[in-house]
Amino acid sequence: MTEPSVPAAGVGIAAGRAADADSADGEVRPPTWQDRTAARASAVVGGPLGRYARRDAGWWTPLRVLLALGAFTLLLGYGEKLPCADGQWVASKQYTHACYSDVIPLWGAEGLASGAVPYRDHAVEYPVLTGGFMWVTAELTRGWHALAEDGLVPGQDQGVVFGVLTCLLLSVCGLLTVAATAAAAGRRRQWDAAIFALSPLLVFHAFSNWDLLAMAFASGALWAWARNRPVAAGVLIGLGTAAKLYPALLFVPLALLAYRSRTWRPVCWAAIAAAGCWLAVNLPVALAWTAGWKEFYTFSADRPAEASTFWAMLKHYYPHTFGSAADSGWTPPGIAVALCLLAALAAVGWLALTTPVRPRLAQLAFLTVTAFLLTTKVWSPQYSIWLVPLLALARPRWRTALLWQASEIAVWIATLLWLLGGSDPNKALTYEALTWVLLIRDAALLVLVALIVREIRHPERDPVRTAGQPDPGAGPFAAAPDRPLPATTRRQPAAD
Repeated sequence: MTEPSVPAAGVGIAAGRAADADSADGEVRPPTWQDRTAARASAVVGGPLGRYARRDAGWWTPLRVLLALGAFTLLLGYGEKLPCADGQWVASKQYTHACYSDVIPLWGAEGLASGAVPYRDHAVEYPVLTGGFMWVTAELTRGWHALAEDGLVPGQDQGVVFGVLTCLLLSVCGLLTVAATAAAAGRRRQWDAAIFALSPLLVFHAFSNWDLLAMAFASGALWAWARNRPVAAGVLIGLGTAAKLYPALLFVPLALLAYRSRTWRPVCWAAIAAAGCWLAVNLPVALAWTAGWKEFYTFSADRPAEASTFWAMLKHYYPHTFGSAADSGWTPPGIAVALCLLAALAAVGWLALTTPVRPRLAQLAFLTVTAFLLTTKVWSPQYSIWLVPLLALARPRWRTALLWQASEIAVWIATLLWLLGGSDPNKALTYEALTWVLLIRDAALLVLVALIVREIRHPERDPVRTAGQPDPGAGPFAAAPDRPLPATTRRQPAAD
C-alpha cells in the first residue's frame, strides 16, 4: 500500500508555493508549506494545511498555538525529570533513568535548604541573577512550607517543593523564549519558533539547570533588536549576561554587522545599556559580598576541562603531552582557550565581512555561540539548548534540526552512562565510547554550520530571505547600506 503522507507532503508544499506567489509578502506561511519534514509529520493530524484554509482566525492565533506547543513540551520535560524529583537517588537512578538535574542536589549544596543567602552566606557558582533566581525560589519554598504547617496547603518535602517551583518558574522563561523567538522571526515566519517549542532537546534539558532564564533574555534581546529597540535589546543582553555569560556573545554579530553597514550608534547604545544593566545588578552584590560574588569567576577560571570538550579528549588520549599523566583532570591554559575562541570568532568575522550580501543577524549569532561551545573548556550538556532558538531563526529546516538534536540527546544519555562508572562500573560506558558519541555530535553541529555558511554565501538558498525582507531580524541595520570589504564585491547574487 502506498504511504499517504508522502504525496500529501508534496501536494501541501506545492499548494503553499502557489499560494505564496499570489499572497502578500506579510502573510503567515505555515511550516507544512515550506518544509518537507513538517509536511510529512502533519499526516498524523490530517496532512498539510490546504491552500484555502482559514489562517490567523479565531482565538487560536499562531502565537497561542506555539505557546500551547511549548507548554506541552515543557510538561514532557517535567515528566522526564519526575523520577528524580524526590532526591532519593538510590542505585544511581539519576543516571539509569536519565533524569538528573542540578536543581535537586544544589538545594542542599548551595545552602538554600538551611536558609543561606547566596553570595552573603554561601559562595554560589553561578552569576548573580541566577543566584537571585535560586534564592527567590527558596523563599517561595519556605513560604509554601509555612502555609503547609498551618494546614492551608498540602505538606511536602521542601526539596521537592523547591524543584517543582523551579520548574514552574523556568517554564515561564521557556514560554517567553518561544514568544520572543516567534516575534523575532517576524509575522511571516513566526511558525519557525515551533522548532524550539517542540524541541526534543527541550524535553531533556529544560530543567537540567537554570539555562532557560538566560535564554529568555537572549531571545528577548533579538526580538527587541528586530523591532528597532537597541536600548531595550542592550538591557536584555545585560540581564542575560548577569544570569549566564553567553548572551554577551550577541555583541559579536552586532559589531560585525555594524562595521559592515557603518551603523554604529544603535550598537553603541545597546552596549552602554547592557553594561549599565549588568553593573546595576552585579555592583551591589560585589561591593557587599565580594568573596561570594567572585566565586563564579574564580570557579570558572580554575575549573578543569569537561568530558564533552575537545580539551578533555586531548588530555585523555595524549596524557603525557597535556598536563601530568597522573592528573585525573586538566585545566587548559586560559590563553590557549582564548586563542582558540578568537580564531573561531575571526573566521565568523571574515565570513560576515566578505560575503557579497550581508548575512542575517540570527545566522551570525548561531555561528558565534557555536564557536564558543566548540572551543570552550566547559560544555555542560544542557548548554546545547542555547542553540535551538537561534537555529530556529538562522536555519528553520526541521530535518537537520532534529538530527542534530538527536545527537545531543545521545550525548546526554552517554554522559550519564559514563558517570555511572563511579557507582556501577559493570553497567557504565567507557570514556572512549563516549568520545565517539561526542564526535558524532560535533560532526552534526559542524554540518549545520556548513549549511548556514553555504546559505550566507549563496543567499538565494536561504529559506528566510525574500526580496522585500532579506532579514526580518535586522532592526536598525535594515535600512543601512550594505558595504562588504572592497575585494568581495565581484558578484551580487539575488536574495530570492
